[in-house]
Amino acid sequence: MRYVRNTWYPLAWSHDITRTLTRRTVIEQNVVLYRSSDGSVVALDDLCPHRMLPLSLGRLKGDAIECGYHGMTFDGAGKCIRVPGQNVIPRNAVVRSYPTGERLGLVWIWMGDPELADRSKIFDLPEFHDPNWSVVFGDALHNQSNYLNLADNLCDPSHVSFVHSGSLGNAASEDIPVQSERDGEKILVWRWVPDAPPIGIFQNYRKFSGNVDRWHYYHYYAPSIAVIDFGTAPAGSIPVDGDRNRGMRIFAGHFITPVDERTSIDHWLHLRNFNQDDPDVASQLNSDFRAVFDEDRLILEALHREEEARPDFKRINLAIDAAPNRMRRIVDDLIARDQTLASH
Repeated sequence: MRYVRNTWYPLAWSHDITRTLTRRTVIEQNVVLYRSSDGSVVALDDLCPHRMLPLSLGRLKGDAIECGYHGMTFDGAGKCIRVPGQNVIPRNAVVRSYPTGERLGLVWIWMGDPELADRSKIFDLPEFHDPNWSVVFGDALHNQSNYLNLADNLCDPSHVSFVHSGSLGNAASEDIPVQSERDGEKILVWRWVPDAPPIGIFQNYRKFSGNVDRWHYYHYYAPSIAVIDFGTAPAGSIPVDGDRNRGMRIFAGHFITPVDERTSIDHWLHLRNFNQDDPDVASQLNSDFRAVFDEDRLILEALHREEEARPDFKRINLAIDAAPNRMRRIVDDLIARDQTLASH
């Protein structure tokens, strides 16, 4: 499978990377991660160039990795600094290192040309740093499905009426069309559901006396980030172009690690502007989201199995597929750009 390489991929929660060697896989490449003594994250190809033992099976010696087979030792830049039993170190005794950065509680990795790695371009979300918002970290949900299928799902508000009918959707939204637009490497998909019964996930935390207006804004950033802005307010209280912070509002962030062709990891978190200091609400919302995202996982894994079993099947397209189709074209464009850069 082809992947975008010159991009920042989310790889792990920051709190999971310590002074212990940790193996992760992204775009079919195994890497070993650890924190150096200054707190920065080191990422190396998880392979000793001698007998190909994964370096993650070795041990950390200071800020260097000692291979667990014959003791060759590599510093944080991937340079061999010791070969037990000989003074001469082969010039090709080098392990590839990868640029890393940290933001939004995540470790990010750059798998492409290291000279193009600009840490200022790692994705950020302003509300994450705003004290008026409560940030709650979720999990790392493993999907036995291609990451682009998950990205499809995250460009598609229409599915919530059917997959999440008891939590994020209800019958009132079934026939309301979605709108979408592309802006460079981004896609926005949105719809408003006016004057409708509230959905379960909001009704659990605020008892509405009547109908509400609710919204979905799905922001996709190629190739593997999605932020969903959704919320609700009493019917007629907020115009479509009004201040959505006046209602109950949630940002659900999805930061996807493409592991390989049939595996992806969704690192998710949520931000909310209501009951900010209530730990019970935070815990219950995370429990709600786990159930919701597990519903998505079952759908995505089932369709992935059918795609593998019937690779020649010709699927039909519907109007709701406009945004997912745009998403895949953007990914193709980014892959083509990488190939052009590599050829020069």
